[in-house]
Amino acid sequence: MKLSIITATYNSSQTVADTLASVQRQSYPNIEHIVVDGVSRDNTLDIVRQFPHVATLVSEKDSGIYDAMNKGIGLTNGDVIGILNSDDIYSNEQAIDKVMAVFEDPSVDAVYGDLQYVSRHDLGKVTRTWRAGSYTRKKFYFGWMPPHPTFFVRKTVYEEIGAFNCALRSSADYEFMLRALLKYNYKAYYIPEVLVKM
Repeated sequence: MKLSIITATYNSSQTVADTLASVQRQSYPNIEHIVVDGVSRDNTLDIVRQFPHVATLVSEKDSGIYDAMNKGIGLTNGDVIGILNSDDIYSNEQAIDKVMAVFEDPSVDAVYGDLQYVSRHDLGKVTRTWRAGSYTRKKFYFGWMPPHPTFFVRKTVYEEIGAFNCALRSSADYEFMLRALLKYNYKAYYIPEVLVKM
């Protein structure tokens, strides 16, 4: 199976190289990395062009990060889609292998794991850990959500229920996960380990 990873960038020159390198280092062999840039004014694009694994680079005006993510979703060719923000990294070189192994089960629609917040100046310094825990429908009623950068879904989910609602601004990721898991009852699988460092 092919995994498409979308990274939205805008003036991300201080962090994007770490993000791109963490994708490039993944041991999983079939990754399509798409970068959607909002016409950065720093040297973000120059940095992205130094990473030959990036399959698609688009730089144009957008209406915010979720609009950029929606554009990226429209460009994907993968069976599974993940979103890695331009200041996040995968926790280790096998993170994607673990995610894609779960998707070998055709009944699984979404996969997520835990996330660590790390120091901007020292990626090895953990400041907080977000342990998502296993999914139950009831948790959403109490404000629970998976960490979005660890949330991978089959492309068919986006095709069937739509992508992000940009009108919801910073709540768009929460609403999408709520829609997918609670409203449409797609099956999610929890990997109880850190997949992403933010």
